[in-house]
Amino acid sequence: MVTEAKMEDNVLISYSVVAGSFIIFQFLFSVFSPRISPKVCSSYRKLAYAKQCEWDSRIVSTVHALIVGGLCLYILVYDDAVNADPIWGDPFQVKMNVAITCGYLVYDLLLFARFWREMRDPYMVCHHFAVIYAYGYVLNRGVLPYFANFRLMSELSTPFVNQRWFFDAVNMPRSSKPVLVNGMAMAIVFFIVRIAVIPSYYSQVFATFGTEGYIRLGIGPQVAWIVSCVILDILNVFWMYKIVRGFYRIVKSKPGGKPTRNHAD
Repeated sequence: MVTEAKMEDNVLISYSVVAGSFIIFQFLFSVFSPRISPKVCSSYRKLAYAKQCEWDSRIVSTVHALIVGGLCLYILVYDDAVNADPIWGDPFQVKMNVAITCGYLVYDLLLFARFWREMRDPYMVCHHFAVIYAYGYVLNRGVLPYFANFRLMSELSTPFVNQRWFFDAVNMPRSSKPVLVNGMAMAIVFFIVRIAVIPSYYSQVFATFGTEGYIRLGIGPQVAWIVSCVILDILNVFWMYKIVRGFYRIVKSKPGGKPTRNHAD
């Protein structure tokens, strides 16, 4: 009974964090960025309304990525319980991080619904739903904390992706040094945290198959875990291809050229 009560309390805390996260990110989008961005960058006021909205959304995305990515690294290094038992280790810190992300994803999905005509990106919507589906088991049952944390580390590449968009929004030449340096850093970090880790990640997944902890999960979490992983990695490979292709085009293009980009770029 004590254990069940504690689990219920943890679930309540988790969803309270989800709600708080949603409110904070919505505040950053609606209030903070529109007030601060014009003071930091004069080009903000010259953007069309749709571009200003995407600017604000990427400010929020960067804040989320820095918070969650930093917490992921901390958990990976210092959370011995999660590292010792990747399926059933004490999930509290991971659940709080996942709850922050779920609040952000709900905010972002509502943003897509509101500005679908301007920010149309079905791939990102699929990504969000796949993540929420899988992380629901983490929040409700506290399972798979190590793998959930491992997945969240992919957010470390997001600030570079967003910075590329900011450079493009203010018409910075694609051949300029800041754009090229950021593009190279983006490609490297994206590859490290989303592509290079795929063999290691799945080797750890396969190592759990047939174990007592894996069997205890039940079919629902098992399916959510594996299916969401496959979907996310297909998207990651697709986005890696777009990043490499885009960087190649920047290096080869004539000065002043400007590609079209969507919310996922």
